[in-house]
Formats: sequence, C-alpha cells, structure tokens
Amino acid sequence: MVNVSKTQKRWGLILLLLAVIAIVALYPLPPQAPIRYYDRQSGLLKTEKVAGEKWLVWLYNNPVGEATLWALAKRKVVSSVYGNSMDRRSSARKIQPFVEEFGIDLRTAQKQEFTSFNDFFTRKLKDNARPVDTSSIIAVSPADGKILAWANISSSDFIIKGYRFDVASFLNHARLAQKYLDGTLVIIRLAPFDYHRFHFPMSGSVSPVTRIDGDYYSVNPLALRKMAEIFCLNKREFTIISNPLFGDVVMAEVGATMAGSIIQTYTGNSAKKGEEKGYFKFGGSTVVLLFEKAKIRVDEDLLINTLKGYETAVREGERIGISVINPGL
Repeated sequence: MVNVSKTQKRWGLILLLLAVIAIVALYPLPPQAPIRYYDRQSGLLKTEKVAGEKWLVWLYNNPVGEATLWALAKRKVVSSVYGNSMDRRSSARKIQPFVEEFGIDLRTAQKQEFTSFNDFFTRKLKDNARPVDTSSIIAVSPADGKILAWANISSSDFIIKGYRFDVASFLNHARLAQKYLDGTLVIIRLAPFDYHRFHFPMSGSVSPVTRIDGDYYSVNPLALRKMAEIFCLNKREFTIISNPLFGDVVMAEVGATMAGSIIQTYTGNSAKKGEEKGYFKFGGSTVVLLFEKAKIRVDEDLLINTLKGYETAVREGERIGISVINPGL
C-alpha cells in the first residue's frame, strides 16, 4: 500500500487549486458591447478603439481577473511602477507603434522628438492647436476627450440605471457637497491616446488643491459598466474656480489604472480660461466639473447624447455650455 504523506496531499491540493484557477482564468470572456460615441464635428456615431481592451474585460469580468484587480491592478504601487517605467529612455521605442495604432496626429505638437513615452504622452501642443472660445459667458472643455453631462445630478441616472453620482463621497466633504447635490455634472474622459494636459474651463479665482487618496481603477466605460462608483474610489484632486457668472465650480482630476501622477502646473490663486492647469502622466484619466444649481446651461447635444447612453468627443477650448446669467441682457 502506498503511504501518501500529509506534505504530498498538501501539494496535491495546491496543484489542483492552481489548475482550477488556470481554467477559470482562461474561461471565455462574455461579449462586450462596443464603446460608441458621437463625433461632435461630423455628428456621426463612431466606435472607440480601446487600448488594452482584452486586459480590461478580463480584469472586470473574470473571477480571477477581479481578484487580480483587487490584489494588484488597483494599487498605487502598480500604477506608479509602470508609470515610472514610461520615464525611461528605453520606453521611447513604444511611441511610434502607439502613434500608428491610434492614428495620433503629431503635427499639432510643439516637438516631434521625445526622450521617453511619458515625454510623448505629456506633450504640449502648438499655441494655435486648440482655439479657445473666449466669451465670458461660455464654459469650455478643459481637455480633449469624451464627455458625459447631466443637468441635474439628483434626478439623473449615472452610467448605470438607478445609480446616482455620490457627490459627498466624491468630494469627501459632506458640507461642501450640499452646494452641488442638485447641480450639474460634466465628466471628460481622456483615453490613453488623447492629449493629456488639462486647462481652465473659465476664468476666476482658484482655491488651493484638495487631494484625496484612493485607488487606481480604470475609468474606461468597460470598467464603469461593472463598477459605477469608480470615481468615488480613485485618487483625485480638486480645486474650486470662483467666477461671477458660473459661481463656485469644482474642477477635479481623477487618476486611473497606470496613470502614474496628476501634476498641477499652475501657480497663484487666479485662473485664465484656456490656460494650462496641469497634466496626467501615463494612463487614461478623467476631469470632472461640478456646477451649482442654475449656473450653467450645458449644450443640448451633450445632454441628449448622454441621455441616449453615448459620450461625445470634444476638444480642449471647445464650448460645452453657457452661463444662465447673461450680463448682456
């Protein structure tokens, strides 16, 4: 009779468990609806090409992927390590394949040669690349990206039917949140292939930065479909822009998976519309704007597209809404 030791039994169970994990990890992923968005210039409905799509679907739709997400992918150390690797000179070899895959037009960039992937990723644009609507009654997009907008946060579904955006959790400040509970919410999502500097959407005085520690979940719609509360879980920073027409506007930058850092480049306590506020290092990221009730009338096309479940592609400096208070009347 063969005598099986406790050690052998233990190793047998471990190997069996690893085999089960491997099978589950490789189990076919559920089909995902494509990310559709409206191109504002043409009015056409388009499909977004997602960087790392299979990886994202696996992380948020597979049991082993979800465990990996919780244990590693959402952690700051993972995003920081990967983000730092994009500062190395060796990472520059990734630039050309990335540019070709996503059709990035570098003619608008101030320079054409880059020392690292992050140098390319955080590139500045030529002065005339993003015309800014300078009218004082107009609010403009703070970044290139895809926008979602809700006129009244308290009465609108956010991403998932029946889920409301939690302003108090997002700001981590219950008293401040009271000003925005029935206000207007605008979210601009920057994909990895977008221009990653963000700018002031209107002029005004600026409060000091409030920083809130958090995780680094992906902000891609593929992830938001599974976890609508991501914006309230991720690392974020916000300032308040005080403007006589738009009131006290919260402008928040939200980190994401592989977004190594949020860098604030502005100085002083005043902002000029269109001026650079800062930039994100490698990774997809998001800018969130919160307006008090009855301060802004968001452009109708953005509201309608959001209601239909679609984002709208916008560029930094482009009009997104108008002040309810018109000093010319």
